[in-house]
Amino acid sequence: MALGGSAARKHRRYLPSRGRLLNRTTVLAAAVVLLLAASILLGSYTVTIPDFFKILTVHFTGGEKIPGASFIVMEAKLPRAVIGTLIGLAFGLSGALFQTMLRNPLASPDVIGISSGASAAAVLAIVVFGASGAAVSGAALGGAMAVAALIYGISRSGSLGGGGSRGHAAGSRLILAGVGIAAALHAVVSFLMTRADIRTAAEALIWINGSLNSASWDRAGVLALALTVLVPAAALLAGPLRILELGDDAAAGLGIRVGATRLGLVLTAVALAAVATSAAGPVAFVAFLAGPIARRFTGRSSLPASALVGALTVLAADYFAANIAPLLLDGTVLPVGVVTGALGAPFLLWLLVTSNRKDA
Repeated sequence: MALGGSAARKHRRYLPSRGRLLNRTTVLAAAVVLLLAASILLGSYTVTIPDFFKILTVHFTGGEKIPGASFIVMEAKLPRAVIGTLIGLAFGLSGALFQTMLRNPLASPDVIGISSGASAAAVLAIVVFGASGAAVSGAALGGAMAVAALIYGISRSGSLGGGGSRGHAAGSRLILAGVGIAAALHAVVSFLMTRADIRTAAEALIWINGSLNSASWDRAGVLALALTVLVPAAALLAGPLRILELGDDAAAGLGIRVGATRLGLVLTAVALAAVATSAAGPVAFVAFLAGPIARRFTGRSSLPASALVGALTVLAADYFAANIAPLLLDGTVLPVGVVTGALGAPFLLWLLVTSNRKDA
């Protein structure tokens, strides 16, 4: 009877926790919608809500367009905001998958070299082959995938899908291999930049910092199509991922195919980071920041909350970069990756300091 009472008390404690998670995730979703609206309606060119809906109606019905306003909203502000939201969702979800699977807050695409692979491939395409537009995005996608395969192959020697201690060792190897490969790729990028002429180097520099300036409906469509496949894949893997948090041995005992599940998680997380990077460049630290911030806000690990925090981070950073930074920097418009990088660097230092205190 006492055991039943204990189980009931645990169940009662679990329900409020789950309800609180749902409520706070709803708050994050509402914040994303509000910030998305602010990105479209406010800024250097403001649009009223009635005018916005009139522009949308005219665009889809083929009526008479509002001179200037229709172009600014439909070809500049709206695709930029949509792509910012989508890449934020993708980066946030990718980082949360890596961090939860490897049980390490440093395990994000920024840190383990996947974004560096995309950057190196894109710069190579721009500087050596004179590529632009979709070709650069395709090169970035291929570079991210190739580096991810290399890192996974190196760590696989320790069996990422192995038992508890072997799984931890392989996860550590994956992070260390990624950091080492990222350092090498940064050297490659620096070398290529020194060999480029000033105009080509300027184009490459804007891209590798992460920018939404080249946002277009074509990129938004490709990104949305990719997410319609990858987000359901992440949702299907969320249940096994939660069981993997108990440890590889416990998960295997509960019937989870640990190796196959980890491979599926790695492929999904890499693809999310790769498609986001190919759309806007390696927007620094979004994947790294989203998971820990979401965990502190909701009180537990949550893939939806992490994705929403990623979208919030990108939208807020881009609004600052495009509208507030020019007022502070004599008209200079910053790439969004510069702002997120400035946010992520002190957060990384704070995380390392707090981790050292816990270990002590």
